[in-house]
Amino acid sequence: MTTIEAPAQPKRKTLYRGDPGMWSWALHRITGVTIFFFLFVHVLDTALVRVSPETYDAAIETYKTPLVALMEMGLVVCVLFHALNGVRVILVDFWSQGPRYQRQMLWIVLAIWILVSAAGIGRQFFYLFTEH
Repeated sequence: MTTIEAPAQPKRKTLYRGDPGMWSWALHRITGVTIFFFLFVHVLDTALVRVSPETYDAAIETYKTPLVALMEMGLVVCVLFHALNGVRVILVDFWSQGPRYQRQMLWIVLAIWILVSAAGIGRQFFYLFTEH
C-alpha cells in the first residue's frame, strides 16, 4: 500500500514579518514618542523658572548627574535616527523612485546614523569624564 502525502500548506504570512522596514517603522514611532516626552518634561521644567526659581535650580542640578548624561546620549541617538529616517520616509513618499530604493535608503540611513551617533556619543563621553 502506498501512502500519499498531502501537499505542504503554504506558510501563513502575517503583517509582522520582521523585515528591516518593519523595524524601521517601529523604531521611528518609538523615537518619536521618546522625543515627545522629553519635550514635554523640558517645557514643564522650564516653566518652573517663573513659578519657583529655587525649584528650577534644583531641577537643573539633577540634570548634571552621570545618569542624566547617559539619558542625553540616548536622546541624541533617538533624535538622529528620527530625523534621518524621517528624510527617508519623505523621499519614499514624495520621490517617484522612492519606493524602489527604500531598502537601500534604509541601509544608508542606518550607516549614517551609526557614524553620527558614535561621534555624538564620543563627544558626550568626553564631556562626561573630563573637567570643563
